[in-house]
Amino acid sequence: MATNLQTSSEPSLTSTVSGIISDFQELIKQQMALFKAELAADLRKTREASASLVCGVVCLSIGSVLLCFMAVHLLEWAFRPHLEVWVCYLIVGGVVAALGAGLTYNAWTQFHSVTAEQSVKALEENLEWKTKPH
Repeated sequence: MATNLQTSSEPSLTSTVSGIISDFQELIKQQMALFKAELAADLRKTREASASLVCGVVCLSIGSVLLCFMAVHLLEWAFRPHLEVWVCYLIVGGVVAALGAGLTYNAWTQFHSVTAEQSVKALEENLEWKTKPH
């Protein structure tokens, strides 16, 4: 009895196609894992910036109120015959408002450093490339 045995070293079409499908599935899994990691990093940055912003606002609020009253009374005492109390409040209020604007701008730029949109766009481009090869 003779048996026909294939001894060629080339893989069959079925194993090649199943290998391609397996590789494609693995690539999708890796892409999703990368997307999750990038999103987690962006959320961590946002949480840290938010916590820092809240702590900063609370401390600045308390300190600003106390320092403003002290500064107003100091100006009024130093320039008693020349400045009215309301002018002292105006001066101190303007300085505090400028400081607050600078701190707000700094926090705003920290929030804009988070780039979750780029991660989503990269994932969309990769999925589009995989589903519609050129």
